[in-house]
Amino acid sequence: QVQLVESGGGSVQAGSSLRLSCAASGRSVSDYGMAWFRQAPGKEREFAAGVSRSGENTAYADSVKGRFTISRDNAKNMVFLQLDNLKPEDTAVYYCAVNSYGWILRSGSNYRYWGQGTQVTVSS
Repeated sequence: QVQLVESGGGSVQAGSSLRLSCAASGRSVSDYGMAWFRQAPGKEREFAAGVSRSGENTAYADSVKGRFTISRDNAKNMVFLQLDNLKPEDTAVYYCAVNSYGWILRSGSNYRYWGQGTQVTVSS
């Protein structure tokens, strides 16, 4: 079993930055791809960013490309999401997740473990 705990969310103004963290416990996640998903009110959950097990490969949704940066620290069993130049449409609950493979997958159905989420609210 893997437990994931996100932190770092908050309420900010447009143009601000936040850094989300996700700490994994229970077992090492260094062999697996990890991702951040988000779910805005009244919308379906969507893929935001993903990182391969080594951290060398990353992928982003078009809506966040160039503004968000995903990274991981396998020694600390953590994954991060740097959110820059935030926009009101980035308002959502952000979830980190671990898949059962070593690479990046964009579908949430491929992810076995999920955190409880952290709220990001961006005002204009």
